[in-house]
Amino acid sequence: MKAKLGLTCLLLVLTLNLIAAAVPFRDGEKLTFTVKYGIVSAGEASLQARSSVYQGSPVWYLSTTAKTYPFFDKIYKVRDRVESWWDKDTLLPYKFSKNLEEGNYRQHRVHIYNHRAKTSTYQKWSFKKSVFENTEMAIPEGTQDILSAFYLVRTKKMEAGQSVMVNITADGRNMPTEVVVHRKERQKTIFGNVECLVIEPKLKGEAIFKQSGRILIWLTNDDYKIPVRLESKITIGSFVATLTSAQQVPFKVQL
Repeated sequence: MKAKLGLTCLLLVLTLNLIAAAVPFRDGEKLTFTVKYGIVSAGEASLQARSSVYQGSPVWYLSTTAKTYPFFDKIYKVRDRVESWWDKDTLLPYKFSKNLEEGNYRQHRVHIYNHRAKTSTYQKWSFKKSVFENTEMAIPEGTQDILSAFYLVRTKKMEAGQSVMVNITADGRNMPTEVVVHRKERQKTIFGNVECLVIEPKLKGEAIFKQSGRILIWLTNDDYKIPVRLESKITIGSFVATLTSAQQVPFKVQL
């Protein structure tokens, strides 16, 4: 009887592991970028993915941070943190949180998703009242938040000239977003000279920085689609983020 129970438990564990959706990143992946404003290194940004649990369900805890260096704080201080709790089986978000501090701008917003009911509780922090102002809203099937949408795109097969459609719900809005694959391009990276796909999410919203223009992302053209370069515009101009450190990735860092 004990042998049968042991075998049953083993099969159950194996089955649960197989149920989890395949993702193109390892548990504990951490990508660190140096952010340049013009020729000046202004700060750092990071992307992380690790296993966690949200209300009893296994999730990928996704997070991204952005901060300027102390000397650049005097020009334009940034302290941003964005988080997502992404279900491992369905690859749908349970919760999304965004805290932005950029210059004099402040924002704290949260989405709690109920995919079965196709609704979301949108929580917008009132800095004057020191309370969340809650709004219930309808959401489309399969919607993502801004951060989980990026990781979802990494799971897709993409070719130059094609595009991927993703429904995004953030900032109290539903935003059908087209991710356009512009071209293939070789880039000098910490992994060597590698072929990349240059993609552009056509999203009218806000991501890590308070976005005011187009954003281009260079992903390695392989099964992992690791971001190695990002170009975008912020309130005070444009910036370039270059991957300078990578942990728990399948490639050897050559620098």
